[in-house]
Amino acid sequence: MVSNKKELYLNCINTVNKKIERYQKEMDLIKESMEANDVKTDYDEDNKGELLGDFEKNAGRLSDAQEMKESLSRIDPDHYSEVIGFGSVVETSGNYYFVSVPIGEISMEDGSSVYAISTEAPIYKEMEGKKEGDTFSFNNKEVKITAIG
Repeated sequence: MVSNKKELYLNCINTVNKKIERYQKEMDLIKESMEANDVKTDYDEDNKGELLGDFEKNAGRLSDAQEMKESLSRIDPDHYSEVIGFGSVVETSGNYYFVSVPIGEISMEDGSSVYAISTEAPIYKEMEGKKEGDTFSFNNKEVKITAIG
């Protein structure tokens, strides 16, 4: 799995790009709807307020997704480290993790799953700075680090 770091990185970029595209489209639709309401004389003020709220929610999500993309751009998918840090792919006795951005589960071509987590994730706090063969405790379970990429 650790050898698939480039594929994992590209899957994360693709996932974030899809989020950006989705939020941008949603904002465009809301903007069109609000402009259409301006033409009418009997438009509903509550509806306009709801649209504005939805627009702001999507704008916030778009901003978050753009920040994720910026964070991902700081990762070199060809760089491998012996110590867990930002950009590491970590194989444990239970799961695979990509220390990058908080996307969640990423499906790989070989059918496996990797959890893309941020440096703010509680599990990262436990594994930060550790090396292959080290163990840490998370949710009252002992977890062994079997590989780092």
